[in-house]
Amino acid sequence: MNKFKIIILDRDGVINQDSDSFVKSPEEWIAVPGSLEAIARLSRERYIVVIITNQSGISRGLLTINMLNRIHQKMFSELSRFGGEISAIFFCPHSEKDNCDCRKPAPGLFFKLAERLNVDLREVYAVGDSLRDIQAATTASARPVLVRTGKGEHTYKQIHSGQHQDLVNTPVYPDLESFVTELLHQSH
Repeated sequence: MNKFKIIILDRDGVINQDSDSFVKSPEEWIAVPGSLEAIARLSRERYIVVIITNQSGISRGLLTINMLNRIHQKMFSELSRFGGEISAIFFCPHSEKDNCDCRKPAPGLFFKLAERLNVDLREVYAVGDSLRDIQAATTASARPVLVRTGKGEHTYKQIHSGQHQDLVNTPVYPDLESFVTELLHQSH
């Protein structure tokens, strides 16, 4: 049993709008409507909010770690206006060709989080919009949740096309805000 409530969020497509050409600067980081308010609600309910995100734009030379930090500063700044807090960000800077264990769908960052916080992932929701997010959460024994923002609509179709029968029972919500509303309603 976990001592505290933790929730894992993907970043691009869940918290902020996704871009096929990558979010490369603070100016390109635009919150999904309602996502920051949803994180603030989780914070008020004493959830530890952790982001696990692939950021292959770093290995591709599209942005530096310094620029990634500036993007995250904008996210923190906008989130603080609503009273929300993100406790940690775990990111994979690698591309697919690097064959690392931290790039989703590999579960490496989930395991690192579990080890660092001494947490049982079977009790932790992991919200994502891509097939990789759902696969990584499933492999790590977390509780995957799909949102239809970002790549979510495409992912929903992938899962229900018959290719990913093991994922068809993944709960689906229109966005982070609707998932958080349901989660908090169930916990009260």
